[in-house]
Amino acid sequence: MNNEYLARAREVMPDAKELIVVASRRARSLALGARPMVRCNEQNSIDVALLEIAEGKLTSKVGNSDDFLKEIEAVKQAHAREMASMKKMSEDQ
Repeated sequence: MNNEYLARAREVMPDAKELIVVASRRARSLALGARPMVRCNEQNSIDVALLEIAEGKLTSKVGNSDDFLKEIEAVKQAHAREMASMKKMSEDQ
């Protein structure tokens, strides 16, 4: 974890619990294929999430767990569709 990104994110979101929840949810989404909202030299999804928070691209919108699970499922389905499309394209060549 990049300590500079963490320090910058804590300035934007000082509540540690809130920062942990938001950053970990976003990192999971990134790991499942979501596109980053910032340019980042790091490939670690938690670093990207912290930088997004630090730059104000990601705010605390902690909803209930059902919403989060639906979001995760939607990302998984989108990823599966993308992988199937790429596989079909490679087979057609």
